[in-house]
This record gives sequence, C-alpha cells and structure tokens, in this order.
Amino acid sequence: AGGMFLRLLSDVRWRAVNRKWRGMTCSQRSTSSTAEPHPVSLPAKAQVVICGGGIMGTSVAYHLSKMGWKDIVLLEQGRLAAGTTRFCAGIVSTARHVSIELKMADYSNKLYQQLEQETGVKTGYMKTGSISLAQTQDRLISLKRIASSLNVMGIPCEIITPKQVAQLHPLINIHDLVGAMYVPEDALVSSANVSLALATAASRNGVQIHERTSVSHVSVQKGRVTGVETDRGQIQCQYFVNCAGQWAYELGHSGEEPVNIPLHACEHFYLLTHPLKEPLASSLPTIVDPDGRIYIRNWQGGILSGGFEKNPKPLFTEGRNQLEIQNLQEDWDHFEPLLSALLRRMPDLEALQIMQLVNCPESFTPDMRCIMGESPTVRGYFVLAGMNSAGISYGGGAGKYLAEWMVNGYPSENVWPLDLKRFGTLQSSRTFLRHRVMEVMPLMCDLKVPRWDFQTGRQLRTSPLYDRLDAQGARWMEKHGFERVKYFVPPGKDLLDLDQSKTFYKPDWFDIVGSEVKCCKEAVCVIDMSSFTKFEISSTGDQALESLQYLFSNDLDVPVGHVVHTGMLNEKGGYENDCSIARLSKRSFFMISPTDQQVHCWAWLKNRLPDDSNLTMEDVTWKYTALNLIGPRAVDVLSELSYAPITPEHFPSLFCKEMSVGYANGIRVMSITHTGEPGFMLYIPIEYALHVYNEVMNMGQKYGIRNAGYYALRSLRIEKFFAFWGQDLDAFTTPMECGREFQVKLDKGMQFVGQEALLEQKQNGVYKRFTMFILEDHDTDMDLWPWWGEPIFRNGRYVGKTTSSAYSYTLERHVCLGFVQHFDEKTGEELVVTTDFINQGEYEIDIAGQRFQAKAKLYPFSSLFTHRRRKDEVELSGYQRE
Repeated sequence: AGGMFLRLLSDVRWRAVNRKWRGMTCSQRSTSSTAEPHPVSLPAKAQVVICGGGIMGTSVAYHLSKMGWKDIVLLEQGRLAAGTTRFCAGIVSTARHVSIELKMADYSNKLYQQLEQETGVKTGYMKTGSISLAQTQDRLISLKRIASSLNVMGIPCEIITPKQVAQLHPLINIHDLVGAMYVPEDALVSSANVSLALATAASRNGVQIHERTSVSHVSVQKGRVTGVETDRGQIQCQYFVNCAGQWAYELGHSGEEPVNIPLHACEHFYLLTHPLKEPLASSLPTIVDPDGRIYIRNWQGGILSGGFEKNPKPLFTEGRNQLEIQNLQEDWDHFEPLLSALLRRMPDLEALQIMQLVNCPESFTPDMRCIMGESPTVRGYFVLAGMNSAGISYGGGAGKYLAEWMVNGYPSENVWPLDLKRFGTLQSSRTFLRHRVMEVMPLMCDLKVPRWDFQTGRQLRTSPLYDRLDAQGARWMEKHGFERVKYFVPPGKDLLDLDQSKTFYKPDWFDIVGSEVKCCKEAVCVIDMSSFTKFEISSTGDQALESLQYLFSNDLDVPVGHVVHTGMLNEKGGYENDCSIARLSKRSFFMISPTDQQVHCWAWLKNRLPDDSNLTMEDVTWKYTALNLIGPRAVDVLSELSYAPITPEHFPSLFCKEMSVGYANGIRVMSITHTGEPGFMLYIPIEYALHVYNEVMNMGQKYGIRNAGYYALRSLRIEKFFAFWGQDLDAFTTPMECGREFQVKLDKGMQFVGQEALLEQKQNGVYKRFTMFILEDHDTDMDLWPWWGEPIFRNGRYVGKTTSSAYSYTLERHVCLGFVQHFDEKTGEELVVTTDFINQGEYEIDIAGQRFQAKAKLYPFSSLFTHRRRKDEVELSGYQRE
C-alpha cells in the first residue's frame, strides 16, 4: 500500500498540474490524452531536438527558448518528469566544492524562486536553509573551506556551534558534533513540478513537447547531426541534446556514430514517514550529516531521509524497455546502516511510523562531476546528464550554460571541469563504470582532502616503465586514465603510513618531495611524463604551416629544430590549449599538450583544420615514452650517452634534435623541462623505453641521479611562476592576463584566431592579472595548507581566487598562484588591473576562514637569489618553458 500511496500521490499531483498544462498547450495536445496518446504528429524538421523530459531536458528547452531559439522539439519516452526527476528528494543546496557547481546551484535557486510567479505552476519552493553537520575537526575544516567560497560569492553562510544547531532544529541530537555550516538561502522544491513549470514556460515560448515518443537513434552525416529516428517517424534537425538521464549512455551508443557518455545508475534509497504527532514545521532547515552519510528534510509534516551507503548497488540499464522508472524493490537490510544513522541523529523518531522506503535510480559519473557539452566526434550533438544525485540543485544553471553553449558557441563561465571532452573512450567501458560508480557513490559523503585518488579503474593506461618504477617505490595518481608518479618512497620508509595520510595540514610526503626537489636543483632527476598528449601534424606542401599559423598565437615559421611555446586560443583570446610545438621538418610539426587535452585538443583541431587529403594529423601519444631529465647534471648524463656535444652552443634552449641514446636511435631530445630548471625532454619510441631508462639510470649514478614524481615538478614550476593549463589557464584567460605577451606574435604577417581580442586587450588593458603570492605569516608545520580556490583579499576586499599552490623548498614558504581583479568599490563594475594596482596592495589569502598575509609578485622570484643574471632575462627564461 505504501508504494501505491506514493505513486498515487505523485500521479494526483501530476494530474492537477497537468490540467493547467493541458489548458495552456492545447495546440500541442488533445484534451483526452488517454484516448488518443498521440494527437499531434511530429514535425518533419526542427532546429533542435531534445531527448528527455526531466529537469535537464525541460531546463535546456526553457533556456533556449528564452534566448530566442523557438524551433525546438522536446521528446519524452514516457511522461514528463517521470524518471529520476520524479523521485528526487527536492533539496536545492549551494554547498559545493567546485566553483562552477556552486555557481550553477546558486543560479538554480534564484530561478526556482521566481518560477511559480512566471508560470503559474506551483513548484513547492520553500526557503528552509540547510545545516551541514561536522562530527570531526577535519569535516569542519572542509565545511569552512566551502563557507569561505560561498561568502565571497555573496551567498549568506556561517559556521555555527552545536548549540546553535539545536536552536535551529530542536530534534537534532548534537552531543557528537564539533560544529556545522548554516546556509539560510538553501531551499526545498517539488522537482517534478519545477520540471513542469519549466516545460510550461518553454511551451508558451513555442517549444513543442511530445510525450510517449522514444528516440531510437540519431542520424549523422559527415560528422554532423542530421536528424533523429523515433518510434513515430523521423525528424530532421541540426542539433540534438541528450538529456536521457540514466539512459544517456545507451542512447549515445545507439547512433550511427557512437557518442561516449560515461555514466552508470545506482539504486538510491530514502524513506518517507507519516506526519509526526506534532507535524514538523515546513520551515525547518534541511540537515546534511555527511559523517553519518545521510540527509534529512521535512516532508508533509513527517520526514524524508536518505543517504549514500558504503556498498551501493549498481543498476543494469541495458535494453531501454522500461519507459518510466517504476519504484524499485525495497531493501530494508541494505538501508539499515542509514536508518541507524538517522535514529542516532534524531532519537525521537523511534516511535514514528514509516510510510515506505523509496528506491530510485541515480546516475553517477567517473569523477563525481556532471557531464555537459558537445560531443568530440559528432558536431551538433550536445549532452547534459550524470548529475550524481544533485540534479535539482544543478538543473537551472546547467540548462542555462548548455543553452548559451549552443546559441553562442561557448558558455558564459569556464565549464571545463564538467565538459564531456574531459573523458576519453577508455572511461566508457561498462565494467569500468560499474566498478567506479560503486566507489563514487560512497565518496559523495567522504571527506575530500587535498589530492585524493580514485582506487577503482586504475592501471588502465601505463608507461612501459610502470613496473620498473613501481618496484622502486613509486606512488601513483591517475590523470585522464594514465598512471603518473606522485613521488618515490625511499626504502625503509613505512609505506602503509604514507598511503593512509589524508590531511588538510602538512602531508607525510613533505620531506620525500623535498629531497626530490633538491636533487633536481643540484644533480639530476628523471620524471616519466609519458602521459603528455602528443600529436604529429604534417602535409605535402605548406598546408600544415599555414593552418597552424592561423590556429596558434605564436609564430611557428621558425627554423627546423626549434621549439615554440604557444597558446591555441579561441575567438575571445582565451586558452583552449597551451602547448609546445617542435618543427621537425619544413612540413611536419610535433605538438606536446597537457594529458587531459587528448580529446579536447583533437576535436578542436579536427573541427578547424581544412578538409585536405594532403594534410594529416596523427595522435602519437602512445608511440612515445617521455622522460624528463631535470637538473644541472642532465647535460653530462646525456652527452655521455649520445656522444654528441650538448653544450648550450650546440644545443641552445628550446631546441629539438633527433639523436641516439645508448643503442637506441630516433629519439627526439628537446631542451625544455616544463619547470624552468635546466634539462631535457626525451621522446623515446616506445620499444626503446626500457633500454634508454636503464642506460640513463646507470650512467647517471656517478652524478647522483634519482627518480622523481609530479609533486616535485609542481613545486618547481609554481615557484618559477609557470601557469599550467587546466589549473591556472582556461578558455577565459588570455596570454595578456598572465604575462605571456612574448608568446603572441601580433605582427606575424597573418591573422590568427583570437588576434582581435588580444589587440583590444593590448590597447585597453586587462581586467585580471595572474599573480604570484608568497605566504608570509604561515607556519608550514602547524597551519592549514593552501590548496587551490582560496579567496584572495587586497586591502581587506575580495579580488579573486588562487588557482594552484605548492610549497617552495627554495623559498621555504608556500607559493600560491591566482588571478587578481579590480572591482569598483561603489558600483562593483570591473576595472582595468594595472601593475601599480597589484604592487600597491596589502594581500591576504583566506584558507578555511583564516587569513594569512601574502606578498604579491608579477615576476618569478629567482632574481632575488641569483644576482648574476639580470631581472628581465630571468623573467623571460622563467616564462619560456611551459
């Protein structure tokens, strides 16, 4: 009966709204919807077809129609809002770690607040606020980090004591709490009704909505969407939007050209109770208890409480035969740990009658962030799915960004952390997804400490040296599915300790990384950097040079053997990619990009290179193992192995030569280390990798050679003020804003993408400047460490956030890199940021609510140590190599 009750309730609610809905859109739908399921035939063509009528599909339709696109058809295989959206707990929460998610949730909250007024559809919007509880000091630090982000974004939020929790919510047991975070503007909604309200507004704007219509596949010609096949005929279209929720994966694979959408559904449980004797006030705040893995909200005088158990049950969605999600099996044994956490948190509930346990599917992604954007393989195929149980919080904002992306070609914020192109094909194996979501779902509640790594789906892409490095104590992290070394544990260290160390303070690897950095500075280290994305672009004539000159901002018409560091910019002058390109011959180029650029950069170039059979681009990432030899003795090791003179006269910096090393030939050696330290990158054909590595290690013994990892690399590059793409640089930062004007040749004699935007910035100045901060009164041993995303204050006013940070073993201080903006004190409008503005301020960095004084610099620090070289020379050499 319980199951019956919920279904009836939602059906009753649906019909009540539906009556209005039918009245408003009678043009699209017959009044007797039961007798004639398809009164209106589908149009033969449309500009956009959206598949999926949940919160995502309706939000995209709503925002597209607001932006003036009217020729839109929304198809839903069952009824609107009858999938995951219908069972969603309806909590709108802005407490998010990732700033783009925070912005989406904030926008959603503001949108839902005025939706009822705009559409006349009751959405059940209720501003109750939310309280996130902390049972440990570490959890409280994590909440404080979120709170300082919310505060600078103008979202009210405070850290409160357990006593204040009891005042706000009298039924909560507070004896095991150390504190909490209160966000008064958070809200509750009925998610199905929000979805209907969005659909109502969209349909008034001309969007056609057809229920009980399922999409069987998407037609593609020459890499573009041309139409969709449905069970009711074909529709020609230019754009297709996949908002199919848990079915998005199958739908992606059902097309003529498969689109990989890595998500997988798990069962998600929550219980509903009958009203309490004294029904709960509807304004009581929602409780999130991450250490107990549960959330609690009021529901019609009773409560609704669910959570994220440690042993989730993945769902099998093969075969899209179930049109609407039926309530899945109740499983009380499975829910038991969450139920006991609930009773610990609210002991008075013992006597309460439980109405039912709801089990509904939720889609999760491999990295706990949602998926949006255009497919890298099919133009015009957009995706918005995989909400990791935050669909109602992100619905409004995500729909808005995707609509902007479709209409303008790019969204109004940097959405790279959510972009579909951050995944490769390797993340779409079913087995991988099933294992990963079983890890991801419990992680929703686990403590996010700096630099944690996923444990499932590992050792997928590895360098040929993996076993050799592993045997020498390598500790691994994963980037784009590729295993990379963090650092090497010296023999005799307690390994277990290091793997378990999760802290916001000084980590256990501090001294290990310190000794690797020292070795890079004084002798020579080897870092395996095979994960870098490597493309070769060549042509029969000048096509390669001409195309690259147009797509890159630096001048690539350099003598053969030279390496150029350059940005691949968009029309606004922002970095789509930041790479090094070596000219191998008159007609061929070798391009090195960051690891996570593999899919994005390939798609960007493929869509913009002329369709010319004489021009070829090849992804050779897997063909080469890359070894980075860093340090003053790298020259000695290499010259002994290659019998070739490698002195600066014969081998200047930013140079590339094919050489033999040991017995192996055809090795591309570049005088560049991506850190600002002296040394060489060796790109070794994969079959020689082991030989060359062994030779380098044997020859290097007398020079004190050792292995090093990416943590040492990060410390080196940050103290040298090097920006990295994906952390510091993104599609919204230009070379002018980060001191890289010299990597742009505005006068190279031909136009390039982004040139106009850069000329304008050169003339009018920039609105943000990339700045280096050295923390002054920060105690490395005792204080919380900066990580990234910390607010920066200038003279007590918020001016920006840090983008990356590391401990500099040279300066014996923490260094943070970040962007500084200048807002008018009265109007809040953005003003030009000048060098004087940067240099004349007093700065503080806010780490979890505590502010530390910092010194701001616009050039790297090395000049303070080496008076031998002139400052401007240092500036140049400091920037040049990545």
